[in-house]
Amino acid sequence: MYENDNRTVMTLDAGGTNFVFSAIRGCREVVEPVTLAAVTDDVDKCLEVLVTGFRKVEAELKEKPVAISFAFPGPADYKAGIIGDLPNFPCFRGGVAMGPYLEDVFGLPVFINNDGNLFAYGEALSGILPEMNTRLEQAGSTMRYKNLVGLTLGTGFGAGVVLDGVLLRGDNGCGGDVWLMRNVHYPDMIAEHSVSIRAVKRVYRTISGDERDLTPREIFNIAEGTMAGSCDAAVLSFRQLGMAMADALAHALDIADGLVVIGGGVAGAYKYILPAAIEAIKGWTQMEVEDLTSEEGMRRFLSDASVEVTVPGSGRKVRYRKEKKTGIAVSHLGTSTAVSLGAYAYALAQIDNN
Repeated sequence: MYENDNRTVMTLDAGGTNFVFSAIRGCREVVEPVTLAAVTDDVDKCLEVLVTGFRKVEAELKEKPVAISFAFPGPADYKAGIIGDLPNFPCFRGGVAMGPYLEDVFGLPVFINNDGNLFAYGEALSGILPEMNTRLEQAGSTMRYKNLVGLTLGTGFGAGVVLDGVLLRGDNGCGGDVWLMRNVHYPDMIAEHSVSIRAVKRVYRTISGDERDLTPREIFNIAEGTMAGSCDAAVLSFRQLGMAMADALAHALDIADGLVVIGGGVAGAYKYILPAAIEAIKGWTQMEVEDLTSEEGMRRFLSDASVEVTVPGSGRKVRYRKEKKTGIAVSHLGTSTAVSLGAYAYALAQIDNN
């Protein structure tokens, strides 16, 4: 959508260890990223790092940027640009007006959102949504998708929803927050308890009795048979995540009715997650859900069984699409790239609409 736009937006990938600053123009990174150590326990020093990073990027640009846009962990009042009580950033407790502060310093509009929202937005405008619509057109299908649910599987269970090109934010900034939905395994807990890095580690350790502090990557390697451990427990740890993800996703799809894309570090185990998720989702949504990482799933998704029916009282014909279906894909952009593109597009959309 903004591939040929000449405006530049400065961006930030905010992690608990490092802040990575960059700039995007026309959906492409136009500077060498600047990485600075994050400061989590002193608000003044943290803000100083933010200013220093953006100043370094600004100095490399030949034109003045039109905005600053980035993802930052919540809870937050993203519309007001206020970051709240973060467990890994104690210096923000009580709320810090980060957005307005950066606006004062740089004289630019500043847009802050969560990574799940920006991941979904990037995939909707520049990733899986246009890619699948192109493939549908090439396959001769009459179907085109306008809506997307994006899920990030990592430290937590992030999500975002895009409806006909518009990011769903909600009146309270809670739109698309599936992480708080019911947990199918533990009804008195939220979904994120079973859809996260800690969930994979906990389930593997409980089932296998293996007391090593393993990462999801190492548990995946055990499932693949390339590392010592309990293969069955490793596979089941990802399957249980897939089942919990599916329960939340089914309810989201019943409202959003669109394609699904997953990203995040745990998404690399999709070969174990998606089959379990698709099996669990059956019967909980009107749509057939296809695994777009498999050739057979993609074939069924691209097929078009629509027919023409005659309008009563005339010879005119209209297309009748009898099937209702969607698909779950894994990000081809990569999560970080999708978030950055989402931040870029979101800033330009807000500028254009205002």
